[in-house]
Amino acid sequence: MRKLIITFGGGEQDTVVLEAEVLDTPAGNALYQAAPFSSNASTWGDEVYFSTPVALAEEPGAKDVMEPGELAYWPSGNAIAIGFGRTPVSRGDEIRLASPCNVWGRALGDVKTLAAVPAGAPIRVERG
Repeated sequence: MRKLIITFGGGEQDTVVLEAEVLDTPAGNALYQAAPFSSNASTWGDEVYFSTPVALAEEPGAKDVMEPGELAYWPSGNAIAIGFGRTPVSRGDEIRLASPCNVWGRALGDVKTLAAVPAGAPIRVERG
């Protein structure tokens, strides 16, 4: 199994580490090949997203409503988007992202730990 390790925060901030299983999809393959890379966190409701060095189109099967633990690539922002609860466009308790995203991985831990990640936090993505 291919894995990416995503580290949020560090230094004076609390650190949150999320291990991800990388799926055999165009987005999963591109993100795995691009690692290691760094970024900074943005937040939108109960979602953390951050830019990547990868630019991909929307894949067949892209979706905007995610299951807990699904990791998404947002083609409109060239970003990884990780929802862990309601966003401003959610209906009920669903995890709804801003627009259709490519599912590229599955979190091996609890994505709700991302609630502790503030906007602007440094992020490091590395192969695991």
